[in-house]
Amino acid sequence: MPHPKRRHSTTRRDKRRTHYKAEAPTLATCKTTGEVHQYHRGYFVDGDLYYKGKLVYSKAETK
Repeated sequence: MPHPKRRHSTTRRDKRRTHYKAEAPTLATCKTTGEVHQYHRGYFVDGDLYYKGKLVYSKAETK
């Protein structure tokens, strides 16, 4: 297995890594509330927690 004889510079390393970019998250619109959210994540609407269009936790329940 070949090994480099000398260390590669940070500039040379960074040039190679320029193609790795962050991607924008995929967004979905809830059919129940119309709220835009990330897939597989819970989301709040007026203090209530929803997941997959179903009410998971209501702020009114705790009072």
